[in-house]
Amino acid sequence: MDARAQYNPRTVEEVFRDFKGRRAGLIKALTTDVEEFYNQCDPVCLFCIGYLILPEKENLCLYGFPSEQWEVNLPAEEVPPELPEPVLGINFARDGMQEKDWLSLVAVHSDAWLLAIAFYFGARFGFDRADRKRLFNMINDLPTIFEVVTGTAKKQVKEKSSVSNHSGSKSKSNSKASMGKHSKATQSRDEEEELDELDEDEHGETLCGACGENYGTDEFWICCDICEKWFHGKCVKITPARAEHIKQYKCPSCSNKRARP
Repeated sequence: MDARAQYNPRTVEEVFRDFKGRRAGLIKALTTDVEEFYNQCDPVCLFCIGYLILPEKENLCLYGFPSEQWEVNLPAEEVPPELPEPVLGINFARDGMQEKDWLSLVAVHSDAWLLAIAFYFGARFGFDRADRKRLFNMINDLPTIFEVVTGTAKKQVKEKSSVSNHSGSKSKSNSKASMGKHSKATQSRDEEEELDELDEDEHGETLCGACGENYGTDEFWICCDICEKWFHGKCVKITPARAEHIKQYKCPSCSNKRARP
């Protein structure tokens, strides 16, 4: 697959769809497919075949595609390239850093690349100020790849939930002071309803550790018992029936870390 042989989206919706597809592919490389991605970024690739020794790898890039797939490959040969190129040489930094820090670095550069492509399409097809604002507002509603990979997005959700619970407690105490005429049973029902609403809000802000999308009430989710990240069942290929027989679930990232020497 060639990152340069992609269609050119021309509307705000098409550019955003292109952005989401590439973003999903990059998140997959840095989370659920992290072991395969790590191995493909080996900075030195020497193979002895008889008397033939293949040379070291060159500067590699991580590409994301609108089809939600990813690829580690050499940069474009043409100058200037048709599309903005990802950062060069991610493979050479791999063994000089802690794996977590290296993945975070690749995630940051991947975020910058996605924004560069989105702006490129906007400029090329003459998006006006209103279109650019609408496009980047849509993009800004999604957590960055860096936030998904480092778990920052989950921490932000917890902080928002904590603030929401704190404000909810204040509102409940104020309501108790003003409802002296209500019976204890009525108060209990009101409190239960408020707690249910807060619980729904908290789940609604939960993000999948694989694709970074929000929680959906009609979707099956599973939580990793190691890193405590939540995942769509479909993203980690776990069905509700299979989940019933799992005593301790480990997400692909945690499983790979424990398996790797």
